[in-house]
Amino acid sequence: MFRFFKSIGFKIFLGLTAALLAGAETAALLNNNSAPQTSAAGLIFGPLQRFSSYMADGLSDFSVYFKSSAVLSEENEELKKEIARLTDELVDYEQSKNKLTLYEKFLDVKEENPSFKFAAAPVIARDPGDKFFGFTAGRGSIHGISVDDPVIYGKYLVGVVTSVMPTQCKVSTLLNPAVNVSAFEISTRESGFVTTTPELSEKGLCRLPGLERTTAIVPGSVVVTSGIGGIYPRNLIIGTVDEIANDITDISSFAVIKPGVDPTQLQDVFIITSFEGQVGSDEGQGQ
Repeated sequence: MFRFFKSIGFKIFLGLTAALLAGAETAALLNNNSAPQTSAAGLIFGPLQRFSSYMADGLSDFSVYFKSSAVLSEENEELKKEIARLTDELVDYEQSKNKLTLYEKFLDVKEENPSFKFAAAPVIARDPGDKFFGFTAGRGSIHGISVDDPVIYGKYLVGVVTSVMPTQCKVSTLLNPAVNVSAFEISTRESGFVTTTPELSEKGLCRLPGLERTTAIVPGSVVVTSGIGGIYPRNLIIGTVDEIANDITDISSFAVIKPGVDPTQLQDVFIITSFEGQVGSDEGQGQ
């Protein structure tokens, strides 16, 4: 402690204090309105008072900021809840709109084909290993679904039911080479069977083979089901002709067809469980 009082720092401190006191006394003598003690105290403690006032104002501002942050945080949580609620409502709205569009499409089909009996079915699963874009629909035998029932979206043919379980079924699409559909082109009435190949299927295309080299079918022509065979009803749209090509294995030509619907984008379909002329149905048995 004694060494501290002898240190240079302490001596500088004493010198500064003496200078401040001398300055205070001089200011007091020059100013008759203030006592020397008051002026000295003001000189020494004035900066401390200003600092104290600054700190007090800062703490007040911090308190207001802290309260504002708490309020903003609460409002932010309320906004998040409101956004979540509105998002749910938007999802419900979009689903309802899609359902309405779906049923409007099938209402037209039903009005044009009063003998059709339908079962609406959501697409509930897709098999990543299925190269031909088949899917599982959420209706099965307890809903009246059977193997070979046609699957449609609006007026467009999607494919056919190939296996059935109690509450779901497997659907093979037009892009499966195992699916063959009797069909004709609506302008020329030229007919045949629409099928596909693995190469065409990969591009999302089918083909109508066996046409004459002099065929009148042109790109843009519409191909529909003919109803022959009793698996598919007549006049379901298969797709439009993309091009006409010559078959390299014989002297015939074939039409490359773009299906009317993309099976990878479907969320809902309708399955025709019964129609006039269907093989095995009560209507068909009378034909």
